[in-house]
Amino acid sequence: MDVFLGDWANLLVRWAHMIVGIGWIGTSFYFMSLDYSLDLKERKSIGVFGTSWQVHGGGFYHVEKFTVAPPTLPQKLHWFTWEAYLTFLTGFVLLVIQYYFNAKSYLIEPTVMPLLPWQAAAISMASLLVGWLIYDGLCRSPLNDHTLPLALCVFALILGAATFYTHVFSPRAALVHVGAFIGTIMAANVFAVIVPNQRKMVAQLIRGETPDAKYGKVGKQRSIHNNYLTLPVLLLMVSPHYPFLSAHPQSWLIVTLIILIGALVRHFFNRADAGDEFGSYVWTVFVAAFLVMAAIYLTAPATVIGKGTVSDSEVLKISEVHCASCHAKTPKHEAFKEAPKNVTLESIDDIKRFAALIQTQAVVNRAMPLGNQTQMTQD
Repeated sequence: MDVFLGDWANLLVRWAHMIVGIGWIGTSFYFMSLDYSLDLKERKSIGVFGTSWQVHGGGFYHVEKFTVAPPTLPQKLHWFTWEAYLTFLTGFVLLVIQYYFNAKSYLIEPTVMPLLPWQAAAISMASLLVGWLIYDGLCRSPLNDHTLPLALCVFALILGAATFYTHVFSPRAALVHVGAFIGTIMAANVFAVIVPNQRKMVAQLIRGETPDAKYGKVGKQRSIHNNYLTLPVLLLMVSPHYPFLSAHPQSWLIVTLIILIGALVRHFFNRADAGDEFGSYVWTVFVAAFLVMAAIYLTAPATVIGKGTVSDSEVLKISEVHCASCHAKTPKHEAFKEAPKNVTLESIDDIKRFAALIQTQAVVNRAMPLGNQTQMTQD
């Protein structure tokens, strides 16, 4: 694919992914907030579990939630499905454009595991499917009735995936794949469990039967899982822009902190929406802040002290071999038509100008060369 057209495809798909993702997250957060804000004392209709009075955009709204389902099916029933489906589809297309088509640059790092592009793509797709199957199996097991043990098992599954990816893909691709792993579980929850269960309840209503409450219960459980995983997956998806997150030799630790911080922040807002006593959940703020400080400490750049001196000619030779194929006015690398971020490294003046970036990206974070295609050593 032409580099210019490829960049436009990347941009448009990324934009679409953001748009539908915001829609999905917005509806998810809204309905969780709605559930937590229900007034269980006020009942206006038969079978209503709780109600909520809300004001927004200059108008007042009165919302009722039924314990299981209304006595009769309304003529118009609004479904919230395509936001989740399109978020997954656009995310997967973006994965193809960014990582599968440019596997040698972004997905594969020979020093981690020497793979052919098709092998890396196959491992990526298979792992996403296997992750969902294991997660779904856990949720359908006897653990289903035990919230904390199930949550710990799902947490362990994600950390296992993080460890796996860091031993297969490039560091930055590994963290993105953890995000894709979680995102696939979330989208599959909607596609394979939540919506089908809702359709079963609708079908029972149409047949004049009393809807089975178990379908709503299972769907609610999966929705709660999605709610607590949303904030971690958002940060993991943007992690390639911050390679210090993946530079830690045990980056699964960073994934652990991201998940815990995101879940704690989400719990804070959930309990606030529920109207709980502030003192009963304010602890989440302090724990999350402590974990943020731990993450900053773990990702702090190590001090690298060079030994001996290097001549200008040696520096230029290193740059020519490892850097200038991309970072040149006319790049030779197939993935670029211009120097990334306008950083050129073809002269000593260029290298002095961008010395701080070179120190950060190539020495400390080891994010360059891309995919370490030139197999640059730490020495």
